[in-house]
Amino acid sequence: MTGVQQAAAAMWQDDASRDLVRNAGERMALFVRGEGSSLWDADGRRYLDFLGGIAVTSLGHAHPVFVEAVSRQAATLSHVSNFFATPPQLALAAELKRLSGAGDAGRVYFANSGAEANEAAFKLARLHGAAGDGRAARPRILALKDAFHGRTMGTLALTGKPYMQAPFLPMVPGVEFLDSTVQALEAAMDETVAALFVEPIKGEAGVVPLPDGYLAAAREITERHGALLIIDEIQTGAGRTGAWFAFQHEGIVPDAITVAKGIGGGFPIGALITFGAASELFYPGTHGSTFGGNPLATATSLAVLGEIERTGLVDNAAARGAQLRAAIDDIASPLVDGCRGQGLLIGVALRHPVAGAVVASAQQHGLIVNAANDSTIRIAPALTIGDVEIDEFVELFARALSTVADALVLDASDTDSSTTEVSA
Repeated sequence: MTGVQQAAAAMWQDDASRDLVRNAGERMALFVRGEGSSLWDADGRRYLDFLGGIAVTSLGHAHPVFVEAVSRQAATLSHVSNFFATPPQLALAAELKRLSGAGDAGRVYFANSGAEANEAAFKLARLHGAAGDGRAARPRILALKDAFHGRTMGTLALTGKPYMQAPFLPMVPGVEFLDSTVQALEAAMDETVAALFVEPIKGEAGVVPLPDGYLAAAREITERHGALLIIDEIQTGAGRTGAWFAFQHEGIVPDAITVAKGIGGGFPIGALITFGAASELFYPGTHGSTFGGNPLATATSLAVLGEIERTGLVDNAAARGAQLRAAIDDIASPLVDGCRGQGLLIGVALRHPVAGAVVASAQQHGLIVNAANDSTIRIAPALTIGDVEIDEFVELFARALSTVADALVLDASDTDSSTTEVSA
């Protein structure tokens, strides 16, 4: 890097440090352009993007269908408020009902993000639990330990991570956290529970799927006790796991799901989709959003979902996910301890808590991945990837792992290798 380039790099980092709230820590790069599964930084260096904006860019970057949809709708109508309906809003609602299986009895509430969709779901649970006279006949809401549902005050109350909640106590009351076992759910469930919130795969916990049979059992238990089953599909939806929504692998019908991320392909949008009787809980004045369901967002999402279906990307996610997991298992690295996840939401388990070092090494080698926690690398590329992208990923990821493994210092007396550090 030349002196001029170094000065330019330092300038944007100084700007970010001075002007941006420090909630996200130091920014890792300044990206200026993307195409497909490639990103370019301000210095013109190309990176292979296997994080996809955290499972957001379903079609990759600057896909022609995405670009055309945004451009066409922006030139037609971008916003009218939620006092009115627009054709793309109505069309997307119908499409989400079709893809999710919500059917004629389903309804859709549009928001701008996953957290907002989960806020709406939280209110749905409260409405279900209300006695109608200001009391809560069902005051309890159940969620899972180590789950993640958002960072607003409402969704943080649903997030089973005490360290995230600690700076903002007291939380919205009424939420209880359970181990992810059917036994724990049976023990906690009774007629005072309004709803159970679950993620089919706990993405922020390290891409950890629910135990086999859990969702089916949860459906039976919640139904038996009259509680809602609300499934957070924000990270797993839009075809990422090899089905349109992860709950569909289990053959169940929930009461509601929340979606965001991949349904917009990079455009901010979220939604709550209700099934059956839960669709009648909201009434005028109980919730709203100025921007939710605006024609620009809904037209873009409609185009993204249409392209995913037209080009068979749900099946591609299933096939490429299996191919990618097999390829990772074949990497001869002492750091890798297997893969978790489904479709193109993959967690690479590491034998040592060096995920941050692996992410940094990968970026140095031109690969973008993410540390879901200290011992898990999260991979969530575009649903469009094929052999070329997977081959490049394996080469770059192997290099990154090798770099970290070479720098890893183990305590020779610690036979289980639990004490590790990376040399400076």
